[in-house]
Amino acid sequence: MLQCLVLFQSPFDLLQQRMTDVLGDGGIFKEVLHPGEGPPVPQNATVSVHYSGYLEYADQPFETTTNLLHPRLLKTGRELTLWGLELGLLTMKRGELSRFLFQPEYAYGDLGCPPLIPAAARVLYEVQILDYLDSGQVDQFFAMSLEEQSSAPLPEVLQVTNTLRSLGNNYFSWKQHKRAKDSYKQAVMLLENREVQSKSEKEEIQTALLPLYLNLSLAELRLESWNKALKYASKALEVDSCNTKALYRSGQAYLELGDCKTALRFLKAAQAKKPYDADINNLLQKVAIQCKDSLDKEKDFCSKMFRSRRSPDKM
Repeated sequence: MLQCLVLFQSPFDLLQQRMTDVLGDGGIFKEVLHPGEGPPVPQNATVSVHYSGYLEYADQPFETTTNLLHPRLLKTGRELTLWGLELGLLTMKRGELSRFLFQPEYAYGDLGCPPLIPAAARVLYEVQILDYLDSGQVDQFFAMSLEEQSSAPLPEVLQVTNTLRSLGNNYFSWKQHKRAKDSYKQAVMLLENREVQSKSEKEEIQTALLPLYLNLSLAELRLESWNKALKYASKALEVDSCNTKALYRSGQAYLELGDCKTALRFLKAAQAKKPYDADINNLLQKVAIQCKDSLDKEKDFCSKMFRSRRSPDKM
């Protein structure tokens, strides 16, 4: 009588059967759960990502970013310690959700990572790429000497500063205001330190500086650095004296610094440009009330001072 030998297959074994061998060596298997769009993540990119790592038979992940308020922002080639995850990200596209099964040599090795990861453990990761920014050119540019940077063609410099601004915008949208400010400042320094070769080049640089100044002003407001916010709003107004955002942010900064009258002046100038802007009108109303309260307190104080000076004559 023939007997059939049924080999036991674990959950990871069963899962692996419907996955694709990424490298051809059986080390990384991938299953696309939701396809992405566009080209795959390039090397030296800054990636906005959510991920969760699981051990076999575990109901809960041993690590996850899904409980965070904002996704992780990682630099490929630098900030990923898991070799398999690094290689897996480079196969993914913007918006993609995929599952990866890593053999120990592409995960935590033969020793594991006690007490969470046992020795020679296979691990499963679910990864979602929300967005990425090809920041490799920025790295290459800053690897150059100062002399090479200053002699680089303006289009190359503008491309680098645009990438830095986009990176700062991503940080800002995830409320990482300090990192956003640092990216914007890096871009500003490149442009401000460049020797202008012609009038047209100066105009291009000024055009590129304006949104950076505005973004820096807003970042400093979020960081409650009122004087610095005012500094960059003023720089923006030097480029465009009628810029509504710069006028509005100047008003915000002056209000926080306690100068209601100057805040009122800047906000009225902003309102003249955009009379139906809700943010401007709401802040203008708030400042007008605060100015009135301040004026009333000042009058009350002066009145008390006047009475106290006259009181000895009445005795």
